Formats: sequence, structure tokens, C-alpha cells
Amino acid sequence: MDEQIKQIAERLRGLRDAMELTTEEVARDCGIPQEEYERAESGEHDISVSMLQAVARRYGIALDALMFGEEPKMSTYFVTRAGCGVSVERTKVYKYQALAAGFRDRKADPFIVTVEPGDRPMHYNTHDGQEFNMVIEGRLLLSIGGKELTLNPGDSIYFNSKLPHGMKALDDKTVRFLAVIL
Repeated sequence: MDEQIKQIAERLRGLRDAMELTTEEVARDCGIPQEEYERAESGEHDISVSMLQAVARRYGIALDALMFGEEPKMSTYFVTRAGCGVSVERTKVYKYQALAAGFRDRKADPFIVTVEPGDRPMHYNTHDGQEFNMVIEGRLLLSIGGKELTLNPGDSIYFNSKLPHGMKALDDKTVRFLAVIL
């Protein structure tokens, strides 16, 4: 995990350097607190997908380029075989498996997200757009804008992702869900 975060941090720094921007300018342009952005670039802290998405959208690059270091190439269709999506483990709690990493100019970013159980405080994200989540296995505690919901296998939710949202695995079991970020 630590190596993947360091690689993402290097790509963030490389993008900023190539655009000849300061950390203050990137943070301001993307609506991210400067201190949080600088922590991300350090490679010593977790980097949220929502932060990466804000940077990617603001500067017109593929989210995959920041997360995985690869540019999407397909424009007709892209198949991801079971268990073969490009993945990144952002923390010991969350693992993201990209399901459309090779498709150019996507309108949405679908992932299989794995949430490991543990007694940790919930981490909250916010980002522009909307999000769809559907639980595949396990039970998920989802907090959106202060409201807590329990989702079971087969349950889904569509929500405004500008609201602070976080998740936690229940019953001391791993949770897997489909997340589509729009």
C-alpha cells in the first residue's frame, strides 16, 4: 500500500510541476485545503479518490493516469475480466479495483471497493457529482450528510457526493460493493 501511495504522490507532483503550478494554486483550483493537498503530495498519507478526481477533472486528465499511471486507450468498449481490474489499495481499510480503466473519455468511474473490517473511525469524503453504490457481499454502514444507513447484499444507493460520506464494514466481515462515481 505505501508504495502505491508514494507512486500516486509522485504523479501528483509531476503533474503540478509540468503545469508549473504551486501547491497553493492546485489546492485553490480544485477546492482542496492546501495542507491536505501537500500531505497527499508527500506520499506519507492516504490520498482520497475524491481528491484525485477533483484534480483530474480540473486539469482535464484521466483519473487512471493519477491512480494507476496509465492512460486509457479504448473508445469503443473495454472489458474487465473478473478479478482483473487495475487496483490500488489506498489504505489498509479500502481497496479500489477500477472496472473501466482502459476506456477513454468516460462519463463515470466504476470501481469494486473492498472495505476491511476494523475498529477505526469512519473517514469522510466529499466530491463533485453523484455516486452509486451497490453492496455485493457483507453489510455496509454508510453515513451520508450525518444520516447512517445499513446496506445489505443487493441493496443500492444513489446520492449527492458533495455531502460528506463515509463507510464502514459491519459484523467484523469484509464488504465488497460496486461504486460508480459520476
